[in-house]
Amino acid sequence: MLRIYLLLCCGFFSVAAVADDDVWLLVDTKALTIDVKKGEQTLETINGIAIGRGGAGFKRHQGDNVTPFGSYRIGWVGEKSNFRKFFGLTYPSAEDAQKALEQGVINRGAYNSIVTAHRFHQVPPQNTPLGGRIGIHGLGRADEKIHKSMNWTHGCIALTNGQIDHLSQWLDKGMLVKIK
Repeated sequence: MLRIYLLLCCGFFSVAAVADDDVWLLVDTKALTIDVKKGEQTLETINGIAIGRGGAGFKRHQGDNVTPFGSYRIGWVGEKSNFRKFFGLTYPSAEDAQKALEQGVINRGAYNSIVTAHRFHQVPPQNTPLGGRIGIHGLGRADEKIHKSMNWTHGCIALTNGQIDHLSQWLDKGMLVKIK
């Protein structure tokens, strides 16, 4: 069975489809876990992740250290990263842009740039007032003791190097990532 989520925005719609055999990620910012899912079935759970120092929710501006709630795709893969591996998300989403426009955080031009990028399945601008470069990454040379003791990122989702190496077998450009 195919599940289809529609986003109605500016007279067009974007379809994010998840088939029962698609693998996707569910990031639980309260439990600090990532579930690797296939349809609705959980294949694996990774515990002990870290999120932004500012918690999780709606990002109000670049540098707020908040991990954004929402549905994103892996937009790019950075194999040569200071964080070992980096899987960049298509943040900000069209929904993020709509909310930010309504709240006066971004202007109409930034909104249009974000929505147009999503419409054409591209990575949205990463330099708007909403920020960017949100992703899933390892620690690199960071201290694992700090990782285990607190949420420390600027809004990303961090795992240990071993965890990101293991998780990367599932990850690919275009994969759905839901953050709640």
